[in-house]
Amino acid sequence: MSPIQSPKRQHHDDPVPLDDPAPRSGPAALLGLLTAAGGPRYAAALVVDALGTGLLRPFLLLYGIGVLALDAGAAGLAMSAGMVAGLLVLPLTGRWIDRGARSLPAAATLLVRAAGSVALLLADGVAGFVAAAVLLGVGSQSWPATHAAVVSTLTEGRTRDAALAAGRTLRNAGLGAGALLATLAVAGGTGALRLLAGVTAVACLLSAVLVHSLRVTAPQAPPAPAEGLADSGGTGGTGTTRDSALRRITLLSVANLPFAFSFDVLEVALPALLVLHLHASAAWSSGVFVGNTVLVITLQLAVVLRLAHRSRHTVLAVGGLALALSYLGFWAAGGLGGTAGAAGVAVVSVLFTLGEILYSGSGTALVAASAPPHLLGRALARWELSMGVGRALAPAALTGLLAAGPGVLWPVLAATTLLAAAVVARLRPAG
Repeated sequence: MSPIQSPKRQHHDDPVPLDDPAPRSGPAALLGLLTAAGGPRYAAALVVDALGTGLLRPFLLLYGIGVLALDAGAAGLAMSAGMVAGLLVLPLTGRWIDRGARSLPAAATLLVRAAGSVALLLADGVAGFVAAAVLLGVGSQSWPATHAAVVSTLTEGRTRDAALAAGRTLRNAGLGAGALLATLAVAGGTGALRLLAGVTAVACLLSAVLVHSLRVTAPQAPPAPAEGLADSGGTGGTGTTRDSALRRITLLSVANLPFAFSFDVLEVALPALLVLHLHASAAWSSGVFVGNTVLVITLQLAVVLRLAHRSRHTVLAVGGLALALSYLGFWAAGGLGGTAGAAGVAVVSVLFTLGEILYSGSGTALVAASAPPHLLGRALARWELSMGVGRALAPAALTGLLAAGPGVLWPVLAATTLLAAAVVARLRPAG
């Protein structure tokens, strides 16, 4: 197959043009968008990534404890090492993308994850588990940027936004399915866990071969002074445009840090609030998590399509406002105490989920739309790096603030998220 060249892209945060109508929603639209970037072969890779994402955290920890007989602390440190290694590799992945590579980096992330699963099978102690965690961490951290680069090459405008949203919908479904598979594997004992590692390795390997067969590339375009001026605000030559675009994307990535905490709010802060402070049943925490997952899967694509005529900056900023209001709502609900407080948290979690949908549906799309072609990889890498740093800091920060009391955690989260939303709104290009 001959290399697929990247289409001409717009680099401003404009509403959907008349000749680029947003796809209709529904199951047919989801299927069509999943195959829009690369066809069925690439869609198969998305399925593997979705399941792998769901398996990764619970499966790795359970494998280290159940199969390798490691203590929880050692297994957790190994997983943290994998996350840090993945973050360190991200800038290199971005530069690789900027040299014109598209499907090859995406295939490489899957191949590295296959190697990580094989390393799990070969591991017989801490060193082997650390090696496996590093490989899996590198592959998992680099995948979102490489995937977004492939989608940005094969689609454009609001169709690109919708294709990215469709991938996230599948990814969230995979979180649940992967976690279920990990749970079933635990019930089956160490043999089932080893089998699951082997199946994961084979699936990632096959997906890597399929993605590589697409041979999607993009020309290594030289920086063009006329490109991206509306977004970057540059008025000078090539160097000015480049520096301005990178500066704007860097500011967006820094503003993303408080947004990234939202994922661990659901997984860490809310369960701790419900169980430790409200003394509610753990079922409330599970119900909030399941409800959030179902709403994201159901509404993510529809919301992105519905808001296609809105500025991405505006949608992202409104998402931050919704998250901040939900944090204040959790603070107020926690003051009710007992069952009433737990019910209040469940109600407010709907607003939180809406904020999460607006955030995840516009963030990566905004970066992809704002970056000039020759900076796409570095732009995506910086965004994903801020996401990874935020998620790495969140558990310790959230639990530390919650230990000081809900009256400290929720106002701090609300204030920082509101500040981040204001920065995003301020960065919207004039005109």
